[in-house]
Amino acid sequence: MSLIVAGERSGVGKTTITLALLAFLSQQKKIIQSFKVGPDYIDPMFHTALTRIPARNLDPVLTSPEYVKSCFWQHSQRAEYVLVEGVMGLFDGVECPSSSNQTFNSDLTVNYASTAYISRLLDIPVLLVLDCSSISGSIAAIAYGYCNLDPQVKIAGVVLNRVSSDRHLELLQNALQPLNLPILGVLRRVDKITIPDRHLGLIPTTELPQISEIFDRLAYIGQTCFNWELLMPLLERQEMGEQGKQGEIGRWGDGEMGETNHLSSLRIAVAYDRAFNFYYQDNLDLFGELGAEIIYWSPLQDETLPNDITGLYFGGGFPEIFAGELAANLPMRQQIRQAATSDMPVYAECGGLMYLCDRLIDLNQKSWSMVGAIPVTTTMMSRLTLGYRQAIPLSSTVLFNQKQQHYPVIWGHEFHRSQITPNSEQPIWKMRGASRHSPILYDGWHIKQIHASYLHLHFGEYKFLLKNFLRHCQKYLDQLG
Repeated sequence: MSLIVAGERSGVGKTTITLALLAFLSQQKKIIQSFKVGPDYIDPMFHTALTRIPARNLDPVLTSPEYVKSCFWQHSQRAEYVLVEGVMGLFDGVECPSSSNQTFNSDLTVNYASTAYISRLLDIPVLLVLDCSSISGSIAAIAYGYCNLDPQVKIAGVVLNRVSSDRHLELLQNALQPLNLPILGVLRRVDKITIPDRHLGLIPTTELPQISEIFDRLAYIGQTCFNWELLMPLLERQEMGEQGKQGEIGRWGDGEMGETNHLSSLRIAVAYDRAFNFYYQDNLDLFGELGAEIIYWSPLQDETLPNDITGLYFGGGFPEIFAGELAANLPMRQQIRQAATSDMPVYAECGGLMYLCDRLIDLNQKSWSMVGAIPVTTTMMSRLTLGYRQAIPLSSTVLFNQKQQHYPVIWGHEFHRSQITPNSEQPIWKMRGASRHSPILYDGWHIKQIHASYLHLHFGEYKFLLKNFLRHCQKYLDQLG
């Protein structure tokens, strides 16, 4: 069966544990499919760098429970071993969306989309990571609570992290013995490994010159700190029933366009480098499934856009870190502005929005010229904006025709420390947080054929948005003759 790594809370080391397991299995030349619960972009980058197989996000808020099941089944079948990294603490989730028809313990509705929820949904046992610093006998009470709060969540065993000494380990083992809970791993305080981070979390793999040394250290921890005799059977791929195979995906229809087989001539330029690399692999795959071709390019290094492109896609990332290099590449900025003002369809999320603005003020309060397609300034702030958003379209863009079609609430995610000049025009989205008590927010810029917003979207459950974007790309191509 597969295994999901969960923490008792955030910061207990579940990412390190996950990467250590993946690193060791990768050195054994195993075929491993990994997943990440939630909307995170950076942890899956580390997974992918280790396994050489794209990691997938399992997020029922951004997609749906049915999509999560189908995604997990589809990509697990090609692997020998399957490992899922959880999010935050085991039972930390959000309020169950009112549109959800899920059936689970009504007392745990605030745990929707939590690691525990994914464990129940996919019937995957949990490897629970316990922070053992500053605790000994009381560890049994913590483990007992996690094992018994929800009987539907199966705890396969625990990993004891930050153990200080042999005597400390003995006290922990004695405390846990009455629970008959397998100890599947022990990491000492000296086993601690530091992966550099900054204002939005871990620094992506592409920016770490010492990544090979980090991975070697993780593999050694994986080899020496775990009970592989017990772990291997848990990690082996499991067969799923027909219910798991047939999850309903894209239930909101095809949008404004029907068949997409005629779109093979569409070439979509996707910005991908150190500054822009926040993409869900499922989104990128969907372009090919709908008949379009993705062309990767770098706003940092390339001086010209790819040839014969019909649309631009800017994901999120760290334009604030590379603002000087982006500003220095004047030929690229000019070409993008020319393409955007000539009605080429452009879709931009978060970091992509920041890049398309007139100026960017970085973390050191230095101002840099950006593309200038959107006449506003982006300023880096100390405050983090983070959370799921329910978004209702307010204006027609390359993703939707607000006047011609009724759209459902679109679920997205925000994660940024920048702030943009308020939109004096009509914004794209009317938004609120996951809680019914969240305030109303407005976001996004629509100029020409540009759809730019802080909102990160997963198209898996909303294929019609991507189909509509490609329809506009086809129209642009037709106008070129």
